[in-house]
Amino acid sequence: MSDTTELVKLSAAEMAAKVKTGEVSSRELVEAHLAVIDAAEPSIKAFLKVSADQALDQADAFDAKSADDKAALPELAGVPIAIKDMIVTKGIETTAASKILEGWVPPYDATVIEKLKAAGMPLLGKTNLDEFAQGSSTEHSAYQTTHNPWDTERVPGGSGGGSASAVAAFEAPIALGTDTGGSIRQPGALDRYRGRQAHLRRREPFRRHRHGLFARPDRPGLPHRARLRAAAGDHRRSRQAGFDVDSRRPASDGRCGP
Repeated sequence: MSDTTELVKLSAAEMAAKVKTGEVSSRELVEAHLAVIDAAEPSIKAFLKVSADQALDQADAFDAKSADDKAALPELAGVPIAIKDMIVTKGIETTAASKILEGWVPPYDATVIEKLKAAGMPLLGKTNLDEFAQGSSTEHSAYQTTHNPWDTERVPGGSGGGSASAVAAFEAPIALGTDTGGSIRQPGALDRYRGRQAHLRRREPFRRHRHGLFARPDRPGLPHRARLRAAAGDHRRSRQAGFDVDSRRPASDGRCGP
């Protein structure tokens, strides 16, 4: 399988299954998603940094492993992933969508990035967010405003709207986010797919942090109207009119990607 449109429409689990059978390589998956990123980014603006060279090198390193080595890796080995720019990545600029950190290239990886690299998952790049994750629309990045792929006149939610839009626009099969007060859950509702969370307790008192994934589910979840109605308030960019789920433009008009 090499058709870009068909490849990127697969779920992460389906991609992993094809990698395991040898039907598709990790490099092919990365190249397919980079092609969609090139086509969609002018209108979506989900990524702050696309790490194409690093992703291709990581994919090649995975593809070069022996069958036994691949079999020992986790289920999603070889599947590319996008990373919210709140999470530090060695050798890839990390800004938290703030000019304060512009140009900062971390000398180390966050623990979750170390684990992703060890799992053989190429990093496609860093996704946009509200500056320092303080917002719920991804309009408050210091660099750019991310658009909802289903209707680019609407917000994707936040603070993890970049990761949400990247998955919804087929720019990435899966994306890492962070959630303290809805930064995965709200974009997951507004971008019409399920945000999956892994709940982790840290040692700081009185705070619970949630780190998890944006992913298109293998099976349909709630109807998208139910998801949108569950999201609080109006999320038109103009803020002038209430949100009417029945007025959403058809996918052929408002949706980017294949």
